[in-house]
Amino acid sequence: MTPAEVLVVLPTLGDRIDSLALTLESVRQQRDDVALTLVVITPVGARAARELAVSCGAIVVDDPRAGISEAINRGLAARATETYYAWIGDDDLFRPGGLSRLKGMLDADAGAAVAYGGCDYIDPDGRIIARSRAGGLARVLLPWGPDLIPHPGSMIRLDALEAIGGFDNTLKFAMDLDAFLKLRAHGRFVCTREPVSAFRWHPDSLTVANRLPSTLEAERIKRRHLPRALRPLSPLWQLPVRWASAFAAKRLNAHANRLRRER
Repeated sequence: MTPAEVLVVLPTLGDRIDSLALTLESVRQQRDDVALTLVVITPVGARAARELAVSCGAIVVDDPRAGISEAINRGLAARATETYYAWIGDDDLFRPGGLSRLKGMLDADAGAAVAYGGCDYIDPDGRIIARSRAGGLARVLLPWGPDLIPHPGSMIRLDALEAIGGFDNTLKFAMDLDAFLKLRAHGRFVCTREPVSAFRWHPDSLTVANRLPSTLEAERIKRRHLPRALRPLSPLWQLPVRWASAFAAKRLNAHANRLRRER
């Protein structure tokens, strides 16, 4: 067998079996192009999720019940031969060939630490309601604007991720933003506008259901990564960014609700 090159980490509470099955199928499709290890982190009592994960060839790790960041870190600890890390939520999808596209960009640039692509926002039925194709602009906006680098649409060099200590387990919502900001010191960010993943937009999604706490945590993270002299000035741009993000979220919700009514 070809040694695995990509470590895919999937944390789940096991309470969305239908969407988890779709997510696992999207991971299975990636195996046609990429040698990967799938690690599913889930509670001991989530029997249906654990059985489904095993049937899909996953390594199952017990959820430490210490938050999502620590769950991801437990998945990272399963690293063996893998060079790259990719994350997927239990209701998100990889687009066909998505991991291969991201891996190809990192393979082609030894100085790159992160590769990312476009991301489709889909409703609970899988219909596209919006598409993010920020490209290089996402890297520019990262320190002060909205985080437009999708966690499920990114791939990180594992050596760089280990160098920053993995994910900060004190963070509940924006741990990926914190990691991306730290990773800037460990290599370039390369990107494609082509969609490589899909994020399912519904009220149960962690960052959707917790919009304000997520935004406030992201603002704290960006403030601490700023030069000390600029930190007192950060509300000058953080408040407009907060308003713009909330407005964009409302538009997505309105579009998703309209599609639901039209069914």
